[in-house]
Parts: sequence; structure tokens; C-alpha cells
Amino acid sequence: MVQSTFNLLATRLLPKVLSVEAGKRLSILVYHRVLDRVDPMRPGIPDVMGFDWQMEVITRYFQPLSMMDALARLDEGTLPPRSVCVTFDDGYADNLIHALPVLQRWNVPATVFVSSGFLDGGRMWNDSVIEAFTASDKTIFELPELGFEKVDITKPETRMQTCYEVIKRIKYIQPEQRLEKVSEICKALGSPKLPDNLMLTRDELRLLSKAGIEIGNHTVTHPVLTAIDNQSVLRELKDNTRDLQDVTQKPVKYFAYPNGIPNKDFNEEHKNIVKDLGFEGAVTTEWGVSSRSTDRWALPRFTPWDKSPQRFAMRIIMNMRSLR
Repeated sequence: MVQSTFNLLATRLLPKVLSVEAGKRLSILVYHRVLDRVDPMRPGIPDVMGFDWQMEVITRYFQPLSMMDALARLDEGTLPPRSVCVTFDDGYADNLIHALPVLQRWNVPATVFVSSGFLDGGRMWNDSVIEAFTASDKTIFELPELGFEKVDITKPETRMQTCYEVIKRIKYIQPEQRLEKVSEICKALGSPKLPDNLMLTRDELRLLSKAGIEIGNHTVTHPVLTAIDNQSVLRELKDNTRDLQDVTQKPVKYFAYPNGIPNKDFNEEHKNIVKDLGFEGAVTTEWGVSSRSTDRWALPRFTPWDKSPQRFAMRIIMNMRSLR
């Protein structure tokens, strides 16, 4: 079934769109997690089976490259047609447990951008919110300070939608205030027990690095850079690099902006800080592809969340037209 889908893709769809100058353009995909099974509270996150066929598509119909090779060949003008880099943000334990075996099966290089402050039992604020909604036995969510008045969250779909609306409303407030809000949200949901094994441990990070996965800088505490002063930005980047190098005993060459939307989550000053610290490249979450003329410290990324191989591949190819 999957093979016949691939054959259909190759014979009918790819030739129609390959007029794009694919040999001069680099797609960088961004993932966060790979789950053991589909999670209705995380509808955009692939499970192992989905990630497996995605990496098979990447191997069969694209050219997977490491960040180092891709950027070097982009500069040299020798980038292969339909080149793709695979990246992960944040540093989740399932990058090692679920993603790595698939990457190794299909021989796909990858870069994992790690927020070092969450290693060894930490938890990102948005995961605290998601996990609290998941574990709560409450049927009504009420938090007037955020504009929620007795919202019925009995149905899974409504629970999920309410959860992500909560995340959206507190995403851009100051980090300290945001943590206070997260505490209030958890309390409103009955203070359920939350997991402490979502993120990599230092030992797991070391194993990931030894397996050949490039480890990149993603700050220590994952702040929106525009929400903190430049001295704090500098400290976040320097401390993260030190933390990661202490674990991996390897240089940290690349950086991923938290949240990653240009001119909203970071600006020109932040790009200059990244450049001055000696990083060889930095990635955003702005959709598009890169060429030799793309700003090396604002490389676009995207991920097609399509549920079938042909649509997944077509989305990557169509994105190649969005040159930044």
C-alpha cells in the first residue's frame, strides 16, 4: 500500500512540479516530538508509525543532509536537488527513544536544538498546561482572569481547543508572570500530577550526540527573545552552549530561536548577537526554503503535517517555491 503510493507519487506528481530550481534550494523541517501513539491533545505531533513513513519519503524522494553538509554545499553551489534537513526543537526524551531508531533505519541525519534548563526532569511551561488538561478529571474549566467562565471541557475536542487557547493567551507575557499563570491554570484543573520525564536527561543527551545527532543551542529557559533584555539573551545563549558542550564534549555550531517568528520573537539585534557569538547558522519557524542568498542567521523552516505520503511530499516540494 505504501509502496504503491510512492510509485504514484514518483510517476504522476513529482514531474509536474520539478520545474522549481530545486537543486539550489534547501528545505529545513522542524519537529518537536515523536510519540509512541497518536495523542488527541497533540494533533500535530506524529507517532512512530507516521514519522517512519515520513522519513521513508524523505529518503526515497529527497536528499537528506546534515546541517553542516547542507550549508557547506549551499555555499559551494553543489547542493543536490530536493535537499532536506531534519531538525527537532526543545530536547524531548522521545527524540532519543522514538525518533532516533527511525532516523537510523532510514539513514537520515538530524539536528536537535536543546533548551538545557529543562534537562534532567524539567518541563516546559506549555507542556505543563497540556499535561494538566490531559490529566485533569475536571469537566469545567474556570479562570476568569484569563477570560474563561465555566467552560465545559467534557468533550476531548473542546478540552484540546481550550488548552491551546490558554497557551495562546499567556505565550507572550513575561516569563515570571507566565509561570505564575501556569500555576493558577494547574490549580484550576485540580492540580493533577504532572510527568517529570518528558525531556532528555544529560545521559540521554550524551547518547543522542554519540549516535551522530548534531546538538544545537535553543537557549537555557526558552524565552521569547523580544521579551527579555539583550544581556539576558547573551546569558541564555552562552550558558546553553556551555551546558551542552559540557555534556557532549562537542562544539555547538547552530542556534534555533525560541518560537522563531522573525520581527516578533526575535529581531536584527538578536541576529547580531547570534552572529557575534560565532554560530555558523540559525533557524527560524518562518516557512520557506533557503538559497545561497538567504540570511544564514535567519534560515526558514517548516514541517508538512499531512497525513498521507503523497501530500507530505507535495507540501515539501510546493514549499520550495517560497524562497526567503
